[in-house]
Amino acid sequence: MATPFFKKKDMADKQPRPGVVQKVQLAEDPPEATETYETNESLSSLISIGKAQLDKKSLDLIFAVEQMIQARTHADTTNHELQDRLTHTSGHVERLNKDLKNLNKAIEERERSILELEHKLVERNLKVDQVMEDHRELHTTLSSEMDELKSTIELERQKYMNLVQKHNDAISEKLKKMNELEEKIGRLETENAHMKQKYETVRQEKAYLSSMINDFTTRMTAPFGGSTPPADRTDNGTT
Repeated sequence: MATPFFKKKDMADKQPRPGVVQKVQLAEDPPEATETYETNESLSSLISIGKAQLDKKSLDLIFAVEQMIQARTHADTTNHELQDRLTHTSGHVERLNKDLKNLNKAIEERERSILELEHKLVERNLKVDQVMEDHRELHTTLSSEMDELKSTIELERQKYMNLVQKHNDAISEKLKKMNELEEKIGRLETENAHMKQKYETVRQEKAYLSSMINDFTTRMTAPFGGSTPPADRTDNGTT
């Protein structure tokens, strides 16, 4: 049976020591580890053979030594496992480092592409700003020209309206004069008809008076000139 001292020693050996991982990472597989393990096995077999000839203290000491040997064996086994895990972890770390390099390279390429895109975007924004500025200038120029054209069109429209008004006034005046002329022509035609009728009446009266005068003259001259030929009478009556 082990003493409390060896139990504490055994528990201390089984507990993980600080920095044991770092020592295991720095260490390589020592060639003497196998030899130590074989020596411990030989010593353990010798101790087992001589147990029957020893007293209690010696047995306790032997048991303690066996416990230490088992602890050392466990530590060696643990060391090998940790070494294997370290090798696996180192390979994994190497793969991760390689992936990290590839990732950094991809990130650099992506950053380079982003910088190129940013440069292109800046150039595109400059072009867009220039186009917008040109559009504003063109819009301002066109607005001014449109205002001028509107003013010109309004002036021409007013002139046209004035001309239309003058044309309408001229047509109205012309129609008015034509109506007046037609009325005047109508009056003149009426007066002319009256004058013709009056002239005809006067002519008829003159003819009648002339006939009466001729008859009177014939009658007055007939007693004094009875030898006047009829032809001369006719001629006198006609004149």
